[in-house]
Amino acid sequence: QVQLVESGGGSVQPGGSLRLSCAGSRSTHNTYCMGWFRQAPGKEREGVASITRDDITAYADSVKGRFTISRDKANSILYLDMDNLKPEDTAMYYCASSLKRGYCYRLLSGDFAYWGQGTQVTVSS
Repeated sequence: QVQLVESGGGSVQPGGSLRLSCAGSRSTHNTYCMGWFRQAPGKEREGVASITRDDITAYADSVKGRFTISRDKANSILYLDMDNLKPEDTAMYYCASSLKRGYCYRLLSGDFAYWGQGTQVTVSS
């Protein structure tokens, strides 16, 4: 069974940092594209960042320069380093895996087949 498990969420003050991790099976991580998405209460799920098997990354404009996506292929772990966090970053964060080639940069949830259960990030003073 495909399984992705996120961790690392929590509560931080504005300007703070967090590192999210997503662990899973090698087969889940050895896909063409992996990504991070988030969903705030009352809002649609939105793409945050993605990374291809060749380490090509894409970011939503709202997080460019603040968030960094990376992957430890040897240990099948996906990371999202979040710096200079803002209250508007508050959301449930999900990692996801896609089998599609060529669409990683779109950050569209419909392109991703496998999802984790999410980890909550709250940014508040």
